[in-house]
Amino acid sequence: MTLSLVLLFLVMVSKAQKDVTPSGSNQPIPTPASEKDSCLECHKEMGDQLAAPVTAMEEDVHKKRGLSCANCHGGDPTSDDPTLAMSPAKGFIARPKPVEVARFCGKCHSDAEFMKRFNPAQRVDQETEYNSSVHGKRIKQGDAKPATCISCHGAHGIREVNNPNAPVFALNVAQTCGQCHANAEYMKSYGIPTDQLHKYNQSVHAEALIKKQDLSAPTCNDCHGNHGAAPPGVASVSNVCGTCHARQAELFDKSPHKTPFEAADMAGCVVCHQNHQILTPADNMLGVGEKSVCTSCHTEDAGFQGSQKMGELIVGLNHHINQTEDLLNRVAITGMEVSRPMFDLKEARDKLINARVLIHNFSPSAIETAVNQGMDISKKANQAGQDALSELQFRRKGLAASLIIILLAVAAIYLKIRQVERRAL
Repeated sequence: MTLSLVLLFLVMVSKAQKDVTPSGSNQPIPTPASEKDSCLECHKEMGDQLAAPVTAMEEDVHKKRGLSCANCHGGDPTSDDPTLAMSPAKGFIARPKPVEVARFCGKCHSDAEFMKRFNPAQRVDQETEYNSSVHGKRIKQGDAKPATCISCHGAHGIREVNNPNAPVFALNVAQTCGQCHANAEYMKSYGIPTDQLHKYNQSVHAEALIKKQDLSAPTCNDCHGNHGAAPPGVASVSNVCGTCHARQAELFDKSPHKTPFEAADMAGCVVCHQNHQILTPADNMLGVGEKSVCTSCHTEDAGFQGSQKMGELIVGLNHHINQTEDLLNRVAITGMEVSRPMFDLKEARDKLINARVLIHNFSPSAIETAVNQGMDISKKANQAGQDALSELQFRRKGLAASLIIILLAVAAIYLKIRQVERRAL
């Protein structure tokens, strides 16, 4: 009977532990925060740097979910004896080494069953991805400088990704990566550029994300990955860019440039647009002018002539649309009805945008077809504007003639009245 009670007690204890323990983990067992927490009490009393983690934890996402110091660091928070509270026998780890950090966090974050209790939508492959990253591989090779979980998320005071104060919030990612990658002294031993942050801040992506607050615009992790961060290889660049620019990527894959680019080990989109300092595309990137990107490879060949033709077509349509738009705006100010041609002109601009996208197929004939469609619409809108302007001139002349006739009639009446008055005298 006694033996049965003991076995029943052990089964209940085991079940209670499974409810709060990451499965398959050999790390300290996370337990719900208890009322007694000697970690907080002691660190508060000691003040200064030792109290800083306690203060930082006030806004920490883990604390908000009911976890405490011991859930990460182990130990026995119910003991007031520092030796027992921070006993390695109780699983206490004061400060994990860089090589230990991923597993330190992963003991919970890699456990799907455990994480479901806090956030069923939370990914649990961060540790696996990190181990496949450049950072993770170097850490395992004994290099202590590459980023670990706490380098980007912080150690205490960790906030959710969608918290604007989190270092991994979209608006803050570039600065977070730049802490290391823009530090020339820190990155000196790796022999890689440290101007990525500077260049990114000048890019069209940074303008959309940081200046216009468009959170869908890409930052570092959108192209390089976050936990599995790695530079995209030459063969992957068009896929990375194509995640957002799908049509351009599809056109490029069918273009005559794809095969020679691959043969020459040239990284697709980057060849014309660069990687970090991606500027707003402009029509002068085409053609054979000073800012043409085509002439860096093509000189007096079929590609040179094709680029010249495509540039002239695009610039010509853009110029005609702008002229027509200016005409319609001037006519509209006079009160003439030109809303229909102004609406049609938007379609012409859509055709221009489509032609600009088609550039990625590098087919002058395809661009000519698209440009001609836009030009036809723009010409009709321009003619409508000219007709409205002619109608305005006709009305003005008619009004002027009417005014002259009215004035003459008034003058005649005035003279007649004067004549009648003189006869009466």
